[in-house]
Amino acid sequence: MKNHILTLLLLGASVGSQAQTLPVYLDESKPLEQRIDDALTRMTLDEKIAVIHAQSKFSSPGVKRLGFPDLWTDDGPHGVRPDVLWDEWEQAGQTNDSCVAFPALTCLTATWNPCLSKLYGESLAEEALYRGKHVMLGPGVNINRTPLNGRNFEYMGEDPWLASRMVVPYIQGLQSKGVAACVKHYALNNDEEYRHQVNVIVSDRALHEIYLPAFKAAVQEGGAWAIMGAYNLYQNQHNCHNSILLNKILKQDWGFDGVVISDWGGCHNTEEAITNGLDLEFGSWTDGLTMGATNAYDKYYLALAYKKLIQEGKYSTKELDEKVRRVLRLFYRTTMNRQRPFSFLCSESHYEAALKIAQEGIVLLKNNRQLLPIKNAKRILVVGENAIKMMTVGGGSSSLKVQKEILPLDGIKARFADAEVDFARGYVGDTVQSYNGVTVGRSLYDLRSAEELTAEAVAKAKNADVVIFIGGLNKSDYQDCEGHDRKAYGLPYGQDQLVESLVKANPNLVYVNISGNAVAMPWVEKVPAILQGWFVGSEAGEALASVLAGDVNPSGKLPFTWYARLEDCGAHATGSYPGTWREDHQIIDETYKEDIFVGYRWTDKHNIEPLFPFGYGLSYTTFEVSNLRADKREMTADGKLTISVDVKNTGSVTGAEVLQLYISDSKSSQPRPVKELKGFKKVSLAPGETQQVDFTIDRSALSFYNEQTGEWTAEPGEFIAIVNNSSASTKNKIRFILSSKTTQRNNL
Repeated sequence: MKNHILTLLLLGASVGSQAQTLPVYLDESKPLEQRIDDALTRMTLDEKIAVIHAQSKFSSPGVKRLGFPDLWTDDGPHGVRPDVLWDEWEQAGQTNDSCVAFPALTCLTATWNPCLSKLYGESLAEEALYRGKHVMLGPGVNINRTPLNGRNFEYMGEDPWLASRMVVPYIQGLQSKGVAACVKHYALNNDEEYRHQVNVIVSDRALHEIYLPAFKAAVQEGGAWAIMGAYNLYQNQHNCHNSILLNKILKQDWGFDGVVISDWGGCHNTEEAITNGLDLEFGSWTDGLTMGATNAYDKYYLALAYKKLIQEGKYSTKELDEKVRRVLRLFYRTTMNRQRPFSFLCSESHYEAALKIAQEGIVLLKNNRQLLPIKNAKRILVVGENAIKMMTVGGGSSSLKVQKEILPLDGIKARFADAEVDFARGYVGDTVQSYNGVTVGRSLYDLRSAEELTAEAVAKAKNADVVIFIGGLNKSDYQDCEGHDRKAYGLPYGQDQLVESLVKANPNLVYVNISGNAVAMPWVEKVPAILQGWFVGSEAGEALASVLAGDVNPSGKLPFTWYARLEDCGAHATGSYPGTWREDHQIIDETYKEDIFVGYRWTDKHNIEPLFPFGYGLSYTTFEVSNLRADKREMTADGKLTISVDVKNTGSVTGAEVLQLYISDSKSSQPRPVKELKGFKKVSLAPGETQQVDFTIDRSALSFYNEQTGEWTAEPGEFIAIVNNSSASTKNKIRFILSSKTTQRNNL
């Protein structure tokens, strides 16, 4: 009983006169910064050193003497990773750490729906709270510079504006529940191959226009409580302790008041970690447990090595106190936050959220002869390993242990129960169905030859009304997976030949591509219907089946440019990927020669027709965009301009369309993209319904980063606003002028 009363007092639960006796750091009536100051003065040097580095694979210590609980992180960003052993990556063997797998962030971004991004964050936070996690390691907003990046599936596409608008509500939803977002990987972590050795050489303009805006929005609009440093280098400093990225840009220019967390093993040097902005060190590759030390974590760069430098007088506690101050601020926002709500694990609402996001993110890329949706088919053949392979397991740190995952074949069988649904394997890819000790029940081993598998699929296809080929990539090494990039742009496992054979046997072929990246499609003209199915999590089978059947009208739009050839991508056309090794073979320099011209900016500049453009996606209905107009034709330097357009559903079923606003500078002193995305809105319309869509912009939408001044510059002159449903369509245009006059001057 006495211990219970003491606990209540320490937690600030006492009332009346007792509240006056609380230490300042526990008194919730005091301002946050005052509580932090007070706690800091009470901490010993050992306690300060302890809280800035890990004590296990995923936790760092609190301050037990003062009542601060330990801080627990966990991998995201698509679900709460299963618990691992204290000092190992293998599973802890628990039975209560299953989760809901939400769609990968490429799918979320393909919804072009910020409301779903917020729902995603809220749902994920509730699962994290139930599991006792305080920091979710995500979301990721690195730009898709090359489609070979093995980790693109975890990111939010190629465009900085789209990524910025989608990351902010995700963070707000997550942190509204008292769980910290740790936005990653800051910055320029745009390919996985040699990620610990790549030194990125990029212009200041490309850095600020392309690679930083989503991080900036995460900090200044989303209010992110944590940022994860990247493995790679910038200006010859590792990004987990980089003076320019962390001290100058993140903390000084953007005013970030949260914690910089190292990626696991991303810290390399004690003195750089002290001075160059790192606050909390995780996962350093020490081996203290087998090298004579009693605690491997004491061997971290910000552990005993740091303490020794302070004791020797080489450093004061100035830098240490700043790090601890930030960590304490994170404690108060998470572990010490008594207002956190109740939590849920694997609830119906979470599955509903996962399903909704998946359905809205699936992209209809082609639909000749209106083959989709599938109606009145009596015999359906499903082909492909990805129809029976779990995609929630593998891929690196985002691998999950799910309570359930509806496989595509099972989802199709359930939805088309009135039809005869048959299956043919078609090809054998990766039969491994485990990661870090998480295994699944269904075996994928198949010893038949490629010829035998093709022959079976072709024979069955001849007797089917429609063939659904579910192929693409998976989460194996050198595909959509952390640690390595893809080795080629084409489909693996001989799938191209299989597609050719199937469409020859049966022209009613629907190809469903499961991936987080674009792939080459040399057979695209022959296949009448193509869906981009992403990695869509626990509800994969139901989501795909609902779109195939027409229960859901697809409304997803591509968050990246789908190149016809790898050479059509700027990073490859310029020969800058994957970089050049230095003579000592320790560092690889990768120069971003395409500069600001990433994705559609590159294809626009060079008049390259992509296979499918950025922002593209079809529907089972049709839309008409018309009557583009502006509230004025001249915008003052400090003013705003509202651009309006009408969109009508001209088809026969309800559907949603994404209106996209692009801005073009008619004449500039600097090279600029032909156009840039500066706004988007998703609207749902019934057949025959018309809706007005408004976009309001200011000079920031017209600006470029001026390397000479280090500021954003909008030059007076003519601009063009383009509103349509993809980056390829430019028929709806309106011209306006940005003047050098200001509203204040006009009023005078």
